Amino acid sequence: MASELCKTISVARLEKHKNLFLNYRNLHHFPLELLKDEGLQYLERLYMKRNSLTSLTFTIMRHLCTRSETPVSVSPIESVNKYIRYPENLAQKLPNLVELYLHSNNIVVVPEAIGSLVKLQCLDLSDNALEIVCPEIGRLRALRHLRLANNQLQFLPPDLGRSRELQYVYVDNNIHLKGLPSYLYNKVIGCSGCGAPIQVSEVKLLSFSSGQRTVFLPAEVKAIGTEHDHVLPLQELAMRSLYRTYHSLLKDLNFLSPISLPRSLLELLHCPLGHCHRCSEPMFTIVYPKLFPLRETPMAGLHQWKTTVSFVAYCCSTQCLQTFDLLS
Repeated sequence: MASELCKTISVARLEKHKNLFLNYRNLHHFPLELLKDEGLQYLERLYMKRNSLTSLTFTIMRHLCTRSETPVSVSPIESVNKYIRYPENLAQKLPNLVELYLHSNNIVVVPEAIGSLVKLQCLDLSDNALEIVCPEIGRLRALRHLRLANNQLQFLPPDLGRSRELQYVYVDNNIHLKGLPSYLYNKVIGCSGCGAPIQVSEVKLLSFSSGQRTVFLPAEVKAIGTEHDHVLPLQELAMRSLYRTYHSLLKDLNFLSPISLPRSLLELLHCPLGHCHRCSEPMFTIVYPKLFPLRETPMAGLHQWKTTVSFVAYCCSTQCLQTFDLLS
């Protein structure tokens, strides 16, 4: 099977194929052969449906050996460092990929490298085991169709849908999913079977309720603001102040060392948890959520019977929370 797979990919590379079909191959790992040498520069459509993939990464073990090539004992830290995860060079090896089909696998994690596929227009991750979608998917500015139906999603990235090109989002049958980012309100949304009543035990994510609706927030959110909170936490104020001060220098924050700022806050400064849907102010530890039931949006006519799913907007302050209107 492995030799047949290598031959198929080799032929596609040599003959400059635009379509590559790797469906029904019982693949358990992302094929390393796809990214060897110059990659598949001409490939536009990659089909890997109905396999046994659990991730789009593959792991190579970097052996720590003596001269006799006998593995030596290593510390826990070294044992973590001896694994190298790929593919960081996904876009470099598949620069013209337009469509990626991963329907019916067991994918739990989508790597951040997916966000570098700048020409990707269609991404199908239906029928997998996704519990979270990486925010980097929001960087796919050419993406038009996103299929995430039949997974275990509890929420979607807050900024998903800011791209004008994205028109179709299908998240049907994600029973844990009760809220959609407000940026998706004017897209074509498939959400049948979402928000179904379930028994949730030992939930560690923050959640907030509006009426009979309860929505879970991303794990990055550390606090929930309400319309009665008029003063931001000190850490949030500090992070926003630093961000505004060094915004033009954010591509290189090496001058800020862990001595001047804890490493955890340095990382947070690089990656805000989201931006205010009212004024685009970055937020780092706290959000002010607001729900808009599906029946109150222009899409209500397509889902007349559907009332359990809401669009969720994240605001940066009580003022934005009170003035933000999804339809304005």
